[in-house]
Amino acid sequence: MDRKSIFFLVACFAVLLILQPVLNHFFPPIPKAPAPVTAPSVAGQKPAAGTPAPTALAAPAAGVANWTPASSIPSLVASTNVPEEVRVVTHANARYTFTSRGGGLKGVELLKYPETVSSRRQRQVETNQFAPLNTPVAPPVLALLGGESLQGDGVFKLTPVPNGMRAEKTLGNGLSIVKDFQFSSNYLVVATVRLANTSTQALTLPPQEYVVGAATPMGPQDNGTAVNVSWYNGTKVEPVGLPYFNTNTSSFIFFSRTPLTEYRGGHGDVVWVAAQNQFFTLAVMPTNAAAGLVVRMIDLPPPTEEEMRAAPHIVAAPHGLYSALAMAAQTLAPGQAVTQQFNLFAGPKEYHLLADLGERLNNSIDLVMGFNGFFGTFARLLLFWMNWFHSTVNLPFGWSIVLITVLLKVLFWPLTAYSTKSMKRMAALQPQMKAMQEKYKDDPTKLSQKQMEFWKEHKVNPLSGCLPMLLQMPVLLGFYRMLQSAIELRGSPFLWIGDLSRPDTIYTIFLPASLPLIGSTLPINPMPLIMGATMLWQAQLAPPSPGMDPGQQKVMRYMPLIMLVILYNFSSGLALYWTVQNLLTILQTKLTATAPVAAAKTTVSVAPRKKN
Repeated sequence: MDRKSIFFLVACFAVLLILQPVLNHFFPPIPKAPAPVTAPSVAGQKPAAGTPAPTALAAPAAGVANWTPASSIPSLVASTNVPEEVRVVTHANARYTFTSRGGGLKGVELLKYPETVSSRRQRQVETNQFAPLNTPVAPPVLALLGGESLQGDGVFKLTPVPNGMRAEKTLGNGLSIVKDFQFSSNYLVVATVRLANTSTQALTLPPQEYVVGAATPMGPQDNGTAVNVSWYNGTKVEPVGLPYFNTNTSSFIFFSRTPLTEYRGGHGDVVWVAAQNQFFTLAVMPTNAAAGLVVRMIDLPPPTEEEMRAAPHIVAAPHGLYSALAMAAQTLAPGQAVTQQFNLFAGPKEYHLLADLGERLNNSIDLVMGFNGFFGTFARLLLFWMNWFHSTVNLPFGWSIVLITVLLKVLFWPLTAYSTKSMKRMAALQPQMKAMQEKYKDDPTKLSQKQMEFWKEHKVNPLSGCLPMLLQMPVLLGFYRMLQSAIELRGSPFLWIGDLSRPDTIYTIFLPASLPLIGSTLPINPMPLIMGATMLWQAQLAPPSPGMDPGQQKVMRYMPLIMLVILYNFSSGLALYWTVQNLLTILQTKLTATAPVAAAKTTVSVAPRKKN
């Protein structure tokens, strides 16, 4: 294989890796048109004579199709002539800030989690800033949007109540809005919104949007890849990320990209919505499924000059997403009221905490954590054992990963040993295989039959080299899934690493100019470099695959360099697992190499070739 062929092979492999993310970036999937839904249930006083019954609220004929169009995006209306009233309540492990402008939850601070964590162990510093949820740029949680007939001047009266807060307001059209927030355990808040018609005439309400909250990056160095709004329809989860709202209007190949302003989803089946980043989530679970969902992108405040100088990987123009539950339009008769109840979880994505929500999440905790699918099963098991070793054996999380890797290697040891010995036997049979290929080169069917008989006679399996990798791949992908959302690893140190959930950058090289695909800085991450070195070492020790030409063998031996580039900026916990796995495989290869291999006794006669 010449250099051009090697370059072409590597280029094709790289294109396959980046093709799907690029297509999703420039051409995000368009949601299906929502189906009609029914109006919410009504509770309250009996209507006057001649007015519709409470259970027969008028719903729009087009259902969710009557949402406010994208060209007229509803915003929070709040009079600036009235000073903003802010009430701060500290309960259990969180601090809640309520605002009179919109009568909702302005923000949540998690008292057990710092806002930022250093990736370098020697730079760990105490901070008074706690991990925030929601942002002042977005409307407050459970703010009611949908026009002046629903908002008025947007100023509510805040009243502390036992174990909670109340926000209330009566509009000029006779609509009374009362929101009650009751604190519960495990970062849970139970909220009730009551809309009542206190006038003497029927009151028609337009389609409403109840703000869920904002998904924002965890800090100025977070590029927002994990920021998304996920919603559950009772069957599957549909995530909406920042690439959906890509504002790059330049042409890609021969297509132009039109910026999108909002995402709409739901067919009257929105069970829950979670605005989340890598480790924290703000989930709203209505008691009755909502009609639909709206997601919009918001611009966040840019980093300060001090932040720009302090860190090299600051995102200059950060973005976030805020979402809202859509409710159909309705008509309230005099004296009628409609009540919506929501369960609000604002906290860390810890498996046991979310599992306690149970039926509130419709028993879909795995989907919130990203543990869905086949590989999610392995992610759950690995998370369980990692936490068990940490809590029961009192091992740090880094050493728990090492111990799990050792146990997995012991489990797969017989299979890997069998694979290595089989490949060595096949390498010893190479002369006979080449002679057979030469003899039956004009008859592929006969060659295949003879090869199968030859392998069966010498008890070798040509697929034995791939079998261990195929069986260990679910474990690797399960580790990746688990480490991507395991908040237990956030801020967990190991050796020189300060945070196992992030790359272990110890130094940053500032390049003279911005380079394509690289940028203006180059981080030095020791753990992925060690991982790449062990992968190259392992590739050099592995027996060559039978039938592969020398050029292909060189490509396969240097394939770890491609994996190093792909995984260079992944979490150091994943690199730690792979490094220990490589070292154990190298040890096993060394031990297996001393085992004798029986020489082949079978010979293949080759007829002399006729001269032309």
